[in-house]
Parts: sequence; structure tokens; C-alpha cells
Amino acid sequence: MKLGKPQRQHRIARLLETNAVNNQGQLVTLLADDGVEATQATVSRDLEEMGAVKVRVLGGESVYALPELPVHQVAPEDHLRRVLGEWVVEVAHSANLVVLRTPPGSAHVVGSALDRCGFEGVVGTVAGDDTVLVVAAEDPGGSVVATRIAEVVGVNDMTENGAR
Repeated sequence: MKLGKPQRQHRIARLLETNAVNNQGQLVTLLADDGVEATQATVSRDLEEMGAVKVRVLGGESVYALPELPVHQVAPEDHLRRVLGEWVVEVAHSANLVVLRTPPGSAHVVGSALDRCGFEGVVGTVAGDDTVLVVAAEDPGGSVVATRIAEVVGVNDMTENGAR
């Protein structure tokens, strides 16, 4: 079966936790054994986006691993640009808060990408179904962070308190 990227990446993470995966071909096979269709190119992109690294285990063998804590997984800048550009449809701000609107069911993807990339001025995010609340540091504040995010997204940042 073909899965969406979030579901496929979840399965990949589970497989990496439970198997010593030496190469991408092996991972494609493990996914297929689990009933998931994926090409080597897709798996390669997934591993990069997930922050997978090769580590040496006992015996000198190299296997794929994910950083243990999500905060250690770094989203590459182009991944962040792609996620924000594809999923954020509105940006608003008030004081040190930024509100990002997404299509239903997409907010967690945007929040996770912002949390993982270390976006300057972002303290953290809270994601609902179609809204991400971004908490900005006091300096630079919500207005500056909203403007920076809007520039990445390619939309005009909304004025304070969400009014256009």
C-alpha cells in the first residue's frame, strides 16, 4: 500500500528502532515486508528529512539511526522552506505570538518543522488541526518572527492582532 509521507516516515522510524538497517535498499525491503510501497529515492529523501545518520555499532557495522530526542533532529533549511511554502496559508501576529493557518490536518507538520529547524526567534510551537501557535522570544518579538515566516512562505504577513 502507498502511505502518505508522515505515515511512511513513522514506519521508517519504527523499523530503524527495531532493525539494524545498513542501507536504503534494505529499508525498502523492510517496508515492503510491512506492506508499504516506497522507492529507494523516496526512502533517501525520507531519511534526510528525518535527520537519520549512519552510526557504528558493536562489530564495526554502520547502521541508520535517528537522534533520540526530536529536538536533536534538524530539518534542513530547504525542507523548512518547502513545508512552510506548501502548508502555511495565513500568518498573523500579536505581541510575542504568531498564528499560522494551514489546511485541516497539516498544522503538526508545520509545527514540527519549525521546532526542529531552530528558526531564529522561535521559542516553541503548539499545533492543533489547522492552526500553529508560534511563541516568539521577547526579542525579536512576534512581529519580526511573523514577517520572517511570511517571507519564507511567500505570503504577506498580516498586521498585528490578525487584521489585514
